[in-house]
Amino acid sequence: MRKKPLNEDLDDTDYALLALVQDNGRISNVKVAEMLSLSETPCWRRLKRLEENGYITDYQANLNRHRLGFGILALVQICFANHTDDAPSRFEAAIENIPEIISCHNVTGEADYFLQIVSQDLVTYEQFLRKVLRKLPGVTSIQSSFSLREVKNSTRLPVYSGTAKT
Repeated sequence: MRKKPLNEDLDDTDYALLALVQDNGRISNVKVAEMLSLSETPCWRRLKRLEENGYITDYQANLNRHRLGFGILALVQICFANHTDDAPSRFEAAIENIPEIISCHNVTGEADYFLQIVSQDLVTYEQFLRKVLRKLPGVTSIQSSFSLREVKNSTRLPVYSGTAKT
């Protein structure tokens, strides 16, 4: 059973609204209001409040990387030798402008950063590795693993829905 997070700013209707827009960012205010048994104006106000307070940060379409020609998903560990200079900050600034890097996490453990990178194929990835990754500030070690099959890929958070699920 999923428990309601401790957040006094949100009520059950807010959580239900968040779940609905997370599942379908294109859902109309009319449909959301109908599903939540609200009138349209209060529903719209709740949605705007959730956006303004940072609970909803963006709306996006999820694209099929295979259909777009990105057959490779690389899971890459990056290590630094020196953490005391400004290399980590320069590294983070640099990766913001590299569209092939679809996520970057500063992590604990042996690696310093964990990246997800998309590429057309292994030849393209090797060129990206040589011409881009190895030239990033502070990088001393790169370890790449390749996804053979995606078992689960989601950006959806487990939003409390107000009903118990087993």
